[in-house]
Amino acid sequence: MREIERKFLLASVPDGTGRWVRVRQGYLAQDARAAVRVREVAGRFWLTCKRGEGIVREEWEVELSAAQWEQLWPATGGARVEKDRGRVDLDGAVAVVDVFDGPLAGLRLAEVEFPTRASAHAFVPPPWVGAEVTDDPRYGNRSLAVRGLPVPG
Repeated sequence: MREIERKFLLASVPDGTGRWVRVRQGYLAQDARAAVRVREVAGRFWLTCKRGEGIVREEWEVELSAAQWEQLWPATGGARVEKDRGRVDLDGAVAVVDVFDGPLAGLRLAEVEFPTRASAHAFVPPPWVGAEVTDDPRYGNRSLAVRGLPVPG
């Protein structure tokens, strides 16, 4: 599946954000252009492979059993993120709002997915979003999991 999204920093969580879920994810393998992760969201478990960077990436995902998750999760030590994830509607699009904790406490990001590259480029961010970090690899979840909070600049 092809994923088209833009990512933004947030100074605060926007009004209207709801449907919060807890997310734990850890990385099993990664290089500059690809990653394999396991994720738990609201009691369901996933294995995901992502390839690419920037606004368009490829993604494959399969659901895992709890037993499979329990076998794989220990292998992600030192490469994990934990966050609360909410959603906010944006006139036809949906922003996913991530509020990180643990070593990444204080970081808030919004990701907006699009059906086409053209719609992604045409998107005008609402005033509550901060700087766009779509093309900054330091703000990718796998980089955050391994390297921690980016140093400004």
